[in-house]
Amino acid sequence: MSVRAPEDFAVGDVILRAHNVTKNYGVTRALKGVNFEIHKGRVTTLFGENGAGKSTLMRILSGVEQPSGGSLELYGEPVAFDSTGAAAAAGISIIHQELSLAPNLSVRDNIFMGREILTRAGTVDFAAEAAVVRELMTRLEEDIDPATPVSELRIGQQQIVEIARALSQNARILIMDEPTSALSASEVEVLFRVIDDLTANGVAIVYISHHLEEALQVSDYAVVFRDGNLVATEPVANIDLPWIVGQMVGANFDLGTPPDEAGFGEVALSLRGFSVADRSNPERLAVRGVDLDVRRGEIVCIYGLMGAGRTELLEALAGRDDPAAGTVTVDGTDLNGMSIAQRIEHGIALVPEDRQRDGMIQALSVGRNLSLASLGAITRGVVLGSQAEQRRNVASIRDLFIKTAGPDAPITSLSGGNQQKVVIGKVLQTSPRVVLLDEPSRGIDIGAKTEVFALLAQLAATGLAVVFTTSEVIECLGVANRVLVMRRGEFAAEFTSHTATKEDIMAASGEAIDTVPTNGTEK
Repeated sequence: MSVRAPEDFAVGDVILRAHNVTKNYGVTRALKGVNFEIHKGRVTTLFGENGAGKSTLMRILSGVEQPSGGSLELYGEPVAFDSTGAAAAAGISIIHQELSLAPNLSVRDNIFMGREILTRAGTVDFAAEAAVVRELMTRLEEDIDPATPVSELRIGQQQIVEIARALSQNARILIMDEPTSALSASEVEVLFRVIDDLTANGVAIVYISHHLEEALQVSDYAVVFRDGNLVATEPVANIDLPWIVGQMVGANFDLGTPPDEAGFGEVALSLRGFSVADRSNPERLAVRGVDLDVRRGEIVCIYGLMGAGRTELLEALAGRDDPAAGTVTVDGTDLNGMSIAQRIEHGIALVPEDRQRDGMIQALSVGRNLSLASLGAITRGVVLGSQAEQRRNVASIRDLFIKTAGPDAPITSLSGGNQQKVVIGKVLQTSPRVVLLDEPSRGIDIGAKTEVFALLAQLAATGLAVVFTTSEVIECLGVANRVLVMRRGEFAAEFTSHTATKEDIMAASGEAIDTVPTNGTEK
């Protein structure tokens, strides 16, 4: 029988199969005999909690890792990929969940790293590369200059560069691992249009996402992983959101309820006329004269689209940038002019949006990451008190339910949700009175989200003032007492937990039809 070429396969045909694939890491079985199929011109979305096996299988399909057992079949023929280069040569490309860009290089150099376009003389054809990058950015509706250093881009734009790099390889099977985790709503819409264009041209998409409702919009098939097993596969036309949640965790998604206002204390955090300059354009204000009071025991959610000013606000409060105007006080103490360390001493600490870049050091253990911000509390003179550090870290792991082999385990051995708990634990070891969290659920699964938001409620119950930002409306409707909608650097509307609705929050942010909120207070 003759071998079928890729073009002989029709849209909807299975073009890649995984047969009984297993993957072991020592005694840990990450994949337990998985059978999986990818269809030409279709989007197959993988759902599951962190550590369920989704990304492990995708790393095997893309040549990052090799299976411990089982086999792969591409276009009806057995294949084995011993490298990402081998997989790419076979037409398989992957966009990884964690950004893998070189921040000191330009957008152009990142996209063509390792596969440069050469002139006849054998030198790099920078002009040709730049032309391709401009075409990709036009396709992705992003105005990013090819020569811009990646370090100057906000995280959402860096995610766009990752996507552009994958698109530039003209893959026939494209794996997207959490491609929208840092994208704004408008950027997600652009990505979905690109996905529609790719599938219309016969490209198979494998899509991994913790944004369940969003993923259903673009999917043809839903595949659910749990504990290293593929537990369910269904056409999206036959399922709904409760089906996915039930298959994943066996329970409905519940982010909890707001703390009781009767337990609120005095104002812990107060802003007056607070403005922050745009780091990339100091003549522009990213935050414009906002006022805010947050009381002890209160949880405030700041909702807004990418670029609304949420991150700039929290980073300035934590001391990364000086305000352009206004004041910030914690328990009546003016923090203006204080360093980050001094602000931590006065009780305000930040869990940053990008935990990989700003929240932890990947070369260190779980315990050392937990201790990073509070070494002064366990140091005697110039000697680090190892026993005191160990006790504190064991307590943090226990209290935050961090799933790890212990304080000495590498931080990279943890799932995204557990890494986030470590970053939160690091902040809590500083004994804060005000905790700021920038997109605390970014890149973590539905189960880990529930745990993180339950933790926020616990923090508030102990008297801490909690402020978190999010770009997911459902997170505003869970544990927050108040929802402040940020738009173009200002608070556009304010809602209480009793008056907030998904429609009004989205309208106030500019994400939906721009109408006056009906149940909140227009600012």
